[in-house]
Amino acid sequence: MIRWRSSMLVTLAWSATALMSAAHPQTSTGLEILEATDGLPAGIMSRFQDPVGFVQASSGDYLVLDRRAHTVFAIDRHQASVRKLLQVGFEGGSVLQPGVLALGHDDVFAVSDAVNSQERIQYFSTSGTFLGGFYLKPRPKPRLVAGSIILNGVGSLTFTGTTFLLNTPEDGALISELNLQGHVIRRIGTLRKTGHEADPDVHQGLNIGVPIALPAGGYLFVFRSGVPMFRRYDAEGVLVSERHIEGPELDAAIGRLPTEWRRTPGSLPVIEPLVRTAALDPSGRLWVSLGSAPVTYVYGNDGEKQRVVQFRKSGLIAPSTFFFTKDRLLVTPGCLEFRPFR
Repeated sequence: MIRWRSSMLVTLAWSATALMSAAHPQTSTGLEILEATDGLPAGIMSRFQDPVGFVQASSGDYLVLDRRAHTVFAIDRHQASVRKLLQVGFEGGSVLQPGVLALGHDDVFAVSDAVNSQERIQYFSTSGTFLGGFYLKPRPKPRLVAGSIILNGVGSLTFTGTTFLLNTPEDGALISELNLQGHVIRRIGTLRKTGHEADPDVHQGLNIGVPIALPAGGYLFVFRSGVPMFRRYDAEGVLVSERHIEGPELDAAIGRLPTEWRRTPGSLPVIEPLVRTAALDPSGRLWVSLGSAPVTYVYGNDGEKQRVVQFRKSGLIAPSTFFFTKDRLLVTPGCLEFRPFR
């Protein structure tokens, strides 16, 4: 059990499952091994302390969010130079305790951060020009971080270029869609039943996940905590389908899920996420990185699992962020590039 102070930011060590080496691109069980084809060079990586976001603009230039340095870096397309694009600060146009980096259309990117425990979203051009931003309503609880994953607050962010998708279980919805001024224009998806509705902290904690905008309209929501699953909604926010995320890599972790969280007054439940991150590739396939093992499941448009993938560069990588270009996949940790398509 953990007792919280109102101004405390608690970081939990992420205890990853021991990684096992793989000798072949594809094993006899159909598990695919993707080898890193590129990545930022060591000379540039040495500039970073805790890179938790890695994206590429249409110009070919890269952006890296360094959480510990409270900085967004820009790297030229030839990976020859690096410069600070956004630096630490309280004022608008700076970042403090950043959480998520999201690149939208027209090379406008957004960063979530927290100033005096109040969360903020700002958006910028890739030259670093401040374009706008807003504060979110104050949350009663401090931000909880496990490794690279924010377990409450803005732990995931999708920026469509005109709206932001946030996971907001405290508002009774899986997804809130906000306009560029920070006003809620719709809420999508009711919270799933957990059996802990009488304990709001646990109930909301079991409805944490990743909201994703579908290119043709509609939404996906991937649950990070509790029993892994994802839901698809149409453009009007009506539930279309629901699929469980299942596989031998998850069986033991699901079996260990607690059924109760006993704690003292004033403390928060610590709910281990079984999904690290999720994203759509250019063909609309859903990639889900597991928290219980360094394995990624890939689901087709019909919601059925198509591939089981592991990423490797000298050792296995457990992706905490995905960013797809037309033909490549950018991954943290490591700021690595892969050729994911067969």
